[in-house]
Amino acid sequence: MSKLVLLRHGQSQWNLENRFTGWVDVDLTAEGEAQAQKGGELLKAAGVTFDIAYTSVLTRAIRTCEIALVAAGQPNVPTIRDWRLNERHYGGLTGLNKAETELKHGKDQVHIWRRSYDVPPPPLAPGGDYDFASDPRYAGAKLPDTESLKTTLERVEPYWAAEIAPKLAAGETVLVAAHGNSLRAIVKLLFGVPDDAIVGVEIPTGNPLLIELDGSLKPTAARYLDESRAQALPSVS
Repeated sequence: MSKLVLLRHGQSQWNLENRFTGWVDVDLTAEGEAQAQKGGELLKAAGVTFDIAYTSVLTRAIRTCEIALVAAGQPNVPTIRDWRLNERHYGGLTGLNKAETELKHGKDQVHIWRRSYDVPPPPLAPGGDYDFASDPRYAGAKLPDTESLKTTLERVEPYWAAEIAPKLAAGETVLVAAHGNSLRAIVKLLFGVPDDAIVGVEIPTGNPLLIELDGSLKPTAARYLDESRAQALPSVS
C-alpha cells in the first residue's frame, strides 16, 4: 500500500487578475501562501509522512511545495523539479484577461479552448514576451507552443511512468505539488476517467488530495483533507 498526495498550488497573482497563466512564472498571493500553509497543516494533522516530493519548475508550485512541507514539519523531504509537471501551455492566450478574451472571441469559443479535451488555443507566436525557448529551465527540450489537456497528459504520462510511479510501486509516500491541468492528467491516468468527463474534474487550490493505492497503483481510497473545500472525485472501484 502506498500513498500519493496531489496538491494544486495556492492562488497566484494571475489567478487573482483572471489572466491565462500557463507557463508564465508568477508568484503566489498572500492568500495562496495561506492556502499552502493550511495544506501543510492538514497533512501534519493527518499524519502523512513523505519520502519524496515532485513539483514543476514554476515558482507558484515550488513555493506551495516548500510552504506545505515546512508546515507539515517535513522541510527536508527530497524534492525534484521538472517542467513536465508544468501547467498546460495556453499558447496565444497566455497573459490575456479571460473576461476580455470572451468579449473578443465569444464565450463559446473560449469555453472550447479552456474546457475541451483535445482542442488547443491558437499557438504562441515565437519571439514574444512569453516565448520560453531561451529559458535555461527548458534547455534541450522540445517545447510546445500551445497545449490541450490531451497533449498536456501526453507529456505528463511518460514522466509519471518513468519517475513517479516506480516510487509508489516501491511503497513510498509521494507528494506532487503542481497545477490544475497537470494534476488533472494524473487523476485521469489513475482513475481511468473518460476523455469527456475529465474536463469537468475540478481540483481546488491548496487542498491536499490524499490517494491510497494498491500494489498495482489502483486507487483504493481518495479524499480531500479540507472537506469544506472538497470537489467531487472519480469513483474508486
